[in-house]
Amino acid sequence: MTTTLVVLTVVEIALLIAGLAGYLFWVGSLLGRVATNLEDCAETVARINEHAEAIVPGVSHINRTGGVVAGALPLLYGMAEEIVAGATDTPPTEEREPARPASGTRRSRLHQAVGFAPH
Repeated sequence: MTTTLVVLTVVEIALLIAGLAGYLFWVGSLLGRVATNLEDCAETVARINEHAEAIVPGVSHINRTGGVVAGALPLLYGMAEEIVAGATDTPPTEEREPARPASGTRRSRLHQAVGFAPH
């Protein structure tokens, strides 16, 4: 009986070690794929940085120009207010008749489609 327990314990320990080895192999392969993907991402980021180096001077110029425009907006707004206040155009007071199309009014068949006959 004692020998059987010893043999079963040794077999169980061997199976446990084999299971752990399989698990570690699987985790190692996943980590290898992650490392490969990270390497590809690093190359892509380096390429993006190279392209961005050519754009950076233009962006700083755009920011300077935007600052100048933003600084001029209050002045432009004030000038527009003065123009609107000095306008002498008054809207017409007489009523106009509704605009009619040059080709005349169109006859609609929508009423006939639903069975309605207007007078």
